Amino acid sequence: LGMFSELKFPVPWGHVAAKAWGPSEGHPVLCLHGWLDNANTFDKLIPLLPRGCYYVAMDFSGHGLSSHRPAGCPYHFLDYVIDVRRVAAALQWRRFTLMGHSMGGAVAGMFCFLYPEMVDKLILLESLGFLLAPEDTEGWLKSKRRVIDRLLSLEAKQQTPKARSPEAALQRLLEANSHLTAEGGAILLQRGATETPAG
Repeated sequence: LGMFSELKFPVPWGHVAAKAWGPSEGHPVLCLHGWLDNANTFDKLIPLLPRGCYYVAMDFSGHGLSSHRPAGCPYHFLDYVIDVRRVAAALQWRRFTLMGHSMGGAVAGMFCFLYPEMVDKLILLESLGFLLAPEDTEGWLKSKRRVIDRLLSLEAKQQTPKARSPEAALQRLLEANSHLTAEGGAILLQRGATETPAG
């Protein structure tokens, strides 16, 4: 298991990088590094692990060989969880094992909590996983899953913006905002729409 291959997954701000060991048809294991570390965290460990697995160690955004998020964008904890969701989708993994070290363990724990149907085992190295007060659990789960799923489905549908006539654009704006008058809508559109040859 000494030999590894480099992987790259496109994301809207660049790419997420990863390295992989073992047979690609083997049982999938996603490895998550700790704070300010990178995928090389697992270099000495993976050769000692069972051989039948396909180990993919990703670099979180802004770490290792992964693209940094745009300047001025903070790195929120949940964004690392979304990185994991993106990589799993790119690999087309429906169910896999998560192994996380330190901060990566907390990310893995939060991912399990949000997507229990996708994880068969959780391995934590020097990490507590993810803890939440019991009374907050239900609401937190629902809202976060909705946010992530909506974000990823919007990105999947990215297409060139629709061109409409100024009248149709105003009509659309007024339908979406029942409190707006036609005059108010026209004022907003002056600055909120761009004229192109198509409309």
